Amino acid sequence: MNQSKTIYPGEVFADTKLFDRGIRQLIPHYDLMLDTLVACVSIDAHRILDLGCGTGELSLKLLKHCPNAKVMAVDYSPRMLEMAKSKLEKTEFLERIRFIQGDFGAWANGDMKKEIGTNFDACVSSLAIHHLTDEMKYQLLTCIGKNLRNGGCFWNADPILQESPQLQDIYGRLREQWTISQGSTITKVRSQMGNSQAQGHSGQDRLATLETHLTMLSSVGFKTVAVPWRFFGLAVFGGWV
Repeated sequence: MNQSKTIYPGEVFADTKLFDRGIRQLIPHYDLMLDTLVACVSIDAHRILDLGCGTGELSLKLLKHCPNAKVMAVDYSPRMLEMAKSKLEKTEFLERIRFIQGDFGAWANGDMKKEIGTNFDACVSSLAIHHLTDEMKYQLLTCIGKNLRNGGCFWNADPILQESPQLQDIYGRLREQWTISQGSTITKVRSQMGNSQAQGHSGQDRLATLETHLTMLSSVGFKTVAVPWRFFGLAVFGGWV
């Protein structure tokens, strides 16, 4: 790991420009995971909130999927937002996205209400919420539910805590095989990673089981909860209010 570059949780790589390629080498079926999430959002959605938008990959997929949607993309990393803006500037979707630098944990605590707004058709997140404590996850889900329109949905693509050490070992081996199939090695990819330090409400990985996530969703008022995709320690989960 590259200890010389301090990064925010979620930035992963010391050089932000390596993120899009590196994350696809590190995370098995990354695009399939995001595409599954996007498929769960109605093409008729008009207002979408992307929490922890990173380099804008999920936002871009949503803008292509939902022709009338406007996306509010939130991230606390200026480096990631710069990458996302640069990416969207090269497309016809720039006028349909607004970037906000901020901590979605602060939004869960009641801040940034005016900047972010309310009445969203969908809220989404990828590879971000697992950096929160379980208490903050619950608080965030409560906030999301309150800011969705009736019938609106929330979908999260995130790492999860597996149910047994055996499954974790299997997943570890499969991740190594995946990275090799993408033309690299786990050791090489990890050597490009930065030294992650806590920022705002986010810290090192704080994984929860899939059961815990689904229980939280139900307890904060989601009428339907579902898991449209899972691959060992990765899952797409959420539901409708």
